Amino acid sequence: MRKIIAVLLAALMVFALVACGKEDTTPVTSDSQPATVGTTLSADFMEKITANPEMTAQEMADALLTNPIIQFAGASMPVEQGLLMGFDETEIKGFKEGVMFAPMIGAIPFVGYIFVLEDGTDVAAFEETLKTSANPRWNICTEAEETIVTSSGNTVFFVMCPMSFEEEAPAEDMTDEIIAE
Repeated sequence: MRKIIAVLLAALMVFALVACGKEDTTPVTSDSQPATVGTTLSADFMEKITANPEMTAQEMADALLTNPIIQFAGASMPVEQGLLMGFDETEIKGFKEGVMFAPMIGAIPFVGYIFVLEDGTDVAAFEETLKTSANPRWNICTEAEETIVTSSGNTVFFVMCPMSFEEEAPAEDMTDEIIAE
């Protein structure tokens, strides 16, 4: 019985270490490199807002979640001015409509927002607040690899996300080694 418990605890520790491990994800810049999640969603935002400038923030967030690059079950929800997920202690203010879109599973380092700014709000200053306040490590055991902020008129797009959703090669299976001991 003790050996079984020891094996189960060892396996649990291995999975915990793999889940919180961080590999070097420094992007290689090249014109032939495929588009990242953030740049793809940013381009999709610009295409949609140009085609339909009257789109609400909720409609935009829902439309972006249907992009084929999104490989998770997502949801969107309205947000109010104040403390928002991904921005630590900075209150995000100056918008009349805000919608967050994110995965339903919290372990994916992804959070996006669509903000429709109040009349008279300085768009460049709002974007700068988002850029400087964003914390790519807001999510436990994961870290967003890119942050993108762009706007069209008074509508601002923000996303913190991984560069891609491609699965990494699985870690070497250490179960056999643990059981052999």
